[in-house]
Amino acid sequence: MTLTPAEVAERSEQVAPELRPHLPPTPFVRFDAFSDEVGADVLVKCEHLQRTGSFKARGAMSKILTLTDAQRQAGVVTASTGNHGLGVGNALATLGGHGIVYLPENASPSKVAALRRLGLEIRAEGNDSGVLEPKARAYAAEHDLTYVPPYNDPDIVAGQGTVAVEILEQLAGEPLDAVVVAVGGGGLVSGVASVLKKHLPDIGVYGAQPVRDDAMAASVRAGEIVQIDAAETLSDGTAGSVEAGSITFDLCRELVDDWVLVSEDAISAALRMVIDTEHQLVEGSAAMAFAAVRDRRTELAGRRVAVVSCGGNISSRTLVAALA
Repeated sequence: MTLTPAEVAERSEQVAPELRPHLPPTPFVRFDAFSDEVGADVLVKCEHLQRTGSFKARGAMSKILTLTDAQRQAGVVTASTGNHGLGVGNALATLGGHGIVYLPENASPSKVAALRRLGLEIRAEGNDSGVLEPKARAYAAEHDLTYVPPYNDPDIVAGQGTVAVEILEQLAGEPLDAVVVAVGGGGLVSGVASVLKKHLPDIGVYGAQPVRDDAMAASVRAGEIVQIDAAETLSDGTAGSVEAGSITFDLCRELVDDWVLVSEDAISAALRMVIDTEHQLVEGSAAMAFAAVRDRRTELAGRRVAVVSCGGNISSRTLVAALA
């Protein structure tokens, strides 16, 4: 199926009030030291302070809200590098139901522990979402359960778009020139960009991906979804290939104005910057968005820029490695 940006924006604006009782708005604040460093007015949407520690709680809640009590009780199945699974677990814990999550074998131990606390049944198989997602879909189909995709679903994308619905509310009519978003499967940037471009058509959308795992950017360059030879990255929340036929591919092609590929050293440096200047803990995928601003500092200078700090679920092991 195809989904237009206008349809995404409409869905996001409809679902936003439904999410509000379960997921309160996150702060949208200026990071003063970083703004001074890059010479821009940088406003940060703090999804690392979201329930479950990630924006993924939004898309998962959006999807689970569409299910009947019987569907939730029968069980839902998903595939995740961690954050989406946490979102599904939170939604089921809130609304009731049972869940199974397919995880990569190298998933963050802290995320695995959190998933277990939420009561999810965990199945660790392989290290690529391109392998996990078909397995999870097949299991759900075989056992007549509901599959909840991490990004390739209209309700998921609409839920992620509520980040931008809140940004517009929090801007209160003030201008915004650009937004920088970490990209994995593309659900977040598709939702955010659809909503923002509806109301701010001249806004520039920057998609950030790690040099080591730039599946969506590579696919956009190729004009079709392609497989890449990915390596492990600090931005584990964006890791993995793009599912064949994903609705987010065409949305990313249309909505993302510039792709910024970020090195591991740049991600580490941005992570240290956020800790040292704001004393807040973010994960590698969020740090990558800050690193992308640094990379484009010349063209963003003097502009008002939103950074979506997408998550804060980082293990102590990964944090120590990044800080070292």
